[in-house]
Amino acid sequence: MKIIDISVPLRQGMVVWPGDRPVEIRRLKSDEEGRSNVSELCLSDHTGTHVDPPLHYVPGGRPIDELPLDPFLGSADVVDFPGVDSITAADLERRGIPGDCRRLLLRTRNSDYWARGDNEFHKDYVSLSLDGAEWVVRRGVLLVGIDYLSIAPYGAQGAAVHRALLGAGVIALETVNLSGVSPGRYQLACLPLLIAGGDGAPTRAVLWTDE
Repeated sequence: MKIIDISVPLRQGMVVWPGDRPVEIRRLKSDEEGRSNVSELCLSDHTGTHVDPPLHYVPGGRPIDELPLDPFLGSADVVDFPGVDSITAADLERRGIPGDCRRLLLRTRNSDYWARGDNEFHKDYVSLSLDGAEWVVRRGVLLVGIDYLSIAPYGAQGAAVHRALLGAGVIALETVNLSGVSPGRYQLACLPLLIAGGDGAPTRAVLWTDE
């Protein structure tokens, strides 16, 4: 079995969404005195590799702890979109995505940022367009992921894309690193932290094949 970790490590100084608090990891206890090591983490629940439940953008939507686990475990298709700035319905249609795809991971030039350790926020990241989100919903996809901080574009259209997906019950997996992943079908596990009433949750996301 070949396992590929597509998570982006949580660390101080990492890129976060504009306006979110910077990540702080502070050692509270040290084993220098023969005791255990214990640290404190302060961060947004949408930092690093994380999951968006409906509550993130849908009033009265389900929080992370009320979601079934099915979307987070199972087969996933990694699809490459080179040279694309916004992934539209036409782009998705042209890729010949299998009809039985239920978990879709969008690989774009965004992954180059993770490959080179870029800590700057890029407003022009590749995202899913509104008609692309509607295509995903029509196709019965359970979870859609992308290799940057948001599945939706930066700015006014961001809310509409999120609501189109989350309002239809499609889970968003954001901030994955697909720089070392070839297009194809894999098995995916990205179980989110069980946060009561959570509007988001960090996750450790991995892909694997039987090779």
